[in-house]
Amino acid sequence: MKQEKILIVGAGLSGAVIGRELAQEGYPVEIIDSRGHIGGNCHTERDAATGVMVHVYGPHIFHTDDAEVWDYVNGFAAFMPYKNRVKTTSGGQVYSLPVNLHTINQFFGKTFRPDEARAFLEAQADRTIADPQTFEEQALRFVGNGLYEAFFKGYTQKQWGCSPTALPASILKRLPVRFNYEDNYFFHKYQGMPENGYTDMIAGILDHPNITVKLETSFSRNEAAGFAHIFYSGPLDGYFDYELGRLGYRTLDFERFTYDGDYQGCAVMNYGDVGVPYTRITEHKHFSPWEEHQGSVCYREFSRACEPGDIPYYPIRLVEEKAQLADYVARAEGETGVTFVGRLGTYRYLDMDVTIREALDTARLYLARRTEGAAMATFLNPPL
Repeated sequence: MKQEKILIVGAGLSGAVIGRELAQEGYPVEIIDSRGHIGGNCHTERDAATGVMVHVYGPHIFHTDDAEVWDYVNGFAAFMPYKNRVKTTSGGQVYSLPVNLHTINQFFGKTFRPDEARAFLEAQADRTIADPQTFEEQALRFVGNGLYEAFFKGYTQKQWGCSPTALPASILKRLPVRFNYEDNYFFHKYQGMPENGYTDMIAGILDHPNITVKLETSFSRNEAAGFAHIFYSGPLDGYFDYELGRLGYRTLDFERFTYDGDYQGCAVMNYGDVGVPYTRITEHKHFSPWEEHQGSVCYREFSRACEPGDIPYYPIRLVEEKAQLADYVARAEGETGVTFVGRLGTYRYLDMDVTIREALDTARLYLARRTEGAAMATFLNPPL
């Protein structure tokens, strides 16, 4: 065993994967987490009354085109086939998402073929918007006012807590429409769910004699002495005790309820109308379609601004946050012996597969730098 002891802050995907990679190379690894469980926001647990596997902090669906990452997670869990087919309720009707040919025909009362639907939406689009700058302009330019009002405006306003006119066009990175009847939410080659939940999978990753996990343990920079390096996956601003103020996040509140039977017939039902206070209802037994349960566990999700003590979910990254972020990044790059990783450490929204990819790359870079006798980078991918 090597002498250099590694401290990892956070027992979610980033910390678990980095810890495992370094432990396998002989490094003693200590992983701490302020919560009473491993897995971070991917944490899953069985509901005692119904037996349903519940995604405690909201649903996580694994999807990737990265074959190495897919092989990696399958080394610690049996992944079952799962396709994310989302529905939305808008104006008293239920539609499929993403907006596809069925959605278009249903919404407009048509029987368009793909080329007809494409031409029809182009006629609906606001072609006076040559260079969309906001979320609203992007939507109006590509789908027109009807689909925008029904499926994007209200949901976005509830999710982000501000008008879509204040959000950047980049949130709608591509045309959010399919001109066929494909209703699988993701395009990726590999999609699935771990048979026994994410917490069981992460427990497998952490199961190594060189790894020690301490839960309900908070991190303090004053306690970092004695470690050769720190990998920090907590909030970037929290590392500096919020000395420059708090970065903006959205958080989620969950209203949990149970139902005897099948409540909505699908895993995810969005609510596009702004008059409905929640953004969606998730029915968790449908995330494990290979299981059968009479009872059901459901969550209504409410999005709001993150306050001190809340769990941060989505970085806002508007103009004010980006300026503040630049100051925190400058502070971080002045530190030695620490690398900031993961969703919170880099203030970016990351899918699970990207989180794992970056964790693998970070661990490998650290090992290479140690071989070379060089210092480890503060960020694998600077968040600016």
